[in-house]
Amino acid sequence: MTVWEAVLLGAIQGLFMFIPVSSSSHLVIAEHWLIDAGSQIPGPDTPEMIFFNLVVHLGTMVSVVVVMWGPLIRLLSGTVREVRWLVSRRTLRHLIHLKLMLLGVVVVGITGVLGLVIREYGTDVFATPWVVAILLFITAGILWWTDSVTNTWRGAAQMTLWVAVVIGLAQAAALFPGISRSGITIAAALALGMHRRIAAQFSFFVAIPTIVAATAVQSRSLLGYEGGLSVGADAYWAAFIVAAVVGAFALWFVLALLYRARFRIFAVYVVVFGIFILIFQPDLSDPPVDDAPVRGEQEAEVRLGG
Repeated sequence: MTVWEAVLLGAIQGLFMFIPVSSSSHLVIAEHWLIDAGSQIPGPDTPEMIFFNLVVHLGTMVSVVVVMWGPLIRLLSGTVREVRWLVSRRTLRHLIHLKLMLLGVVVVGITGVLGLVIREYGTDVFATPWVVAILLFITAGILWWTDSVTNTWRGAAQMTLWVAVVIGLAQAAALFPGISRSGITIAAALALGMHRRIAAQFSFFVAIPTIVAATAVQSRSLLGYEGGLSVGADAYWAAFIVAAVVGAFALWFVLALLYRARFRIFAVYVVVFGIFILIFQPDLSDPPVDDAPVRGEQEAEVRLGG
């Protein structure tokens, strides 16, 4: 893998991780195009590409922290303050930040459990072009609908366990190629009456532990690997930096459009992309490789994007 190929894949991951148009579909197609064009990038199941996916996903996690720094600090500091209040006064009143933190754990937990189930039975059956196109059209419909939501009444104080369960289920659905994680989780929050700003912030807050947990699970597959990595450190660093920078701009752009109810621009793009897949029938399965020591763990993780 050259540095420029790493930059390209890092930019695609950073851009489509947060733009609600399904990052997995774009990344898989880009990898196939590079391989078909004669690129020597490692196959998706090789330790090099598994590690590469870890790197770019950590880069996008940095994007969330940078863009959401203010609300994130308020959430963390508020949680610490409320824990101290709970210990000293033993009262459960006014623990909004702590409650949000615990509900976030519920969301990630539900996503993780369902992710293991989905990974166990595999998602290759959903990687055929016509199925991905249908899921993209569903994503487009969801995005189009979000702009019409006006009856939002639920703020942070009105968050409940039921809300966390629904968002966790929605996030798990993003394991299937063609379903946007950010799009479906924000839509689920809006459907439950959450204010747009709260829905967006909570969706991207839970993205941080989700990325960390998925990265940790995927990292286990590399623990027993004793061979060297053919991809140079410069390629990994380039991909990480590009994914972080591009991801930050993409997240800022998405938030700006969401707050103004302008998600339909993404819906139109997703429809066009779905039609493209139906017409050209790109191969969305993993390209065959000679050395495939690890499989499945990567599949569920990389599809939790965009």
